[in-house]
Amino acid sequence: MKANQSGFTLIETIVGIVVLSISFAVLTTLLYPATEQSASVLHQIRGAELAQSMLNEIQQKAFDENSDKAGGRLRCGEADADPCSLNMANEESDVRELFDDVDDYNGLVYNNGDIANYLGFTLTVSVGNDSDFNGITRENGDTDDNQYTAKLITVTVTTPTGYVQTFATYRTNY
Repeated sequence: MKANQSGFTLIETIVGIVVLSISFAVLTTLLYPATEQSASVLHQIRGAELAQSMLNEIQQKAFDENSDKAGGRLRCGEADADPCSLNMANEESDVRELFDDVDDYNGLVYNNGDIANYLGFTLTVSVGNDSDFNGITRENGDTDDNQYTAKLITVTVTTPTGYVQTFATYRTNY
C-alpha cells in the first residue's frame, strides 16, 4: 500500500514564486516615490532653517555703513548724520565675520558644500532699497524708492532635490 504524499508540485512552486515577485515589484514601485517625497520634505525643512538663520544674522546688523553701529542713535540720511551709502555691497572684505551692515550681504552666495552640515544646498542673498515696500527694489528699476528708509533682504535656498525656497524681510532705518 502506497502512502498518500502531499506537497506542491514543481509547477505550483514556480507559479507561486512568479506571483510573489510581481507582488514585490508592484509594492516597491508604490513605496519608492513616498520615500523620495519624505526626503524632499526633510530638505525643505532644513532649507527653511538655513534661510531663517541667515535672515536672523542679517537683521542684527546696522541698516547702513553710515548708520550708528551701536544701536541706531544716529541714522544715515538724517539732518545731523552722514547720507546713506549708495554702495549695495560689502565695504570691508569678503570675510562674513566682518560684515557690519545689511548691504554687506548683497550678492553673498554659498554653493554645494560651502555650508557646514548643508551638503547639496545653495544659498543666495540679495539686498536692495525698497522704501515703498512693493517688493521691487531701486536697484531693479523702482524709480520712487529712496535709499534712506527700508531695505528688502531676500534669501533664496535651493535644496539638494532642486526645490527653491525664497524668504524675504525688510530692515528699516528707524
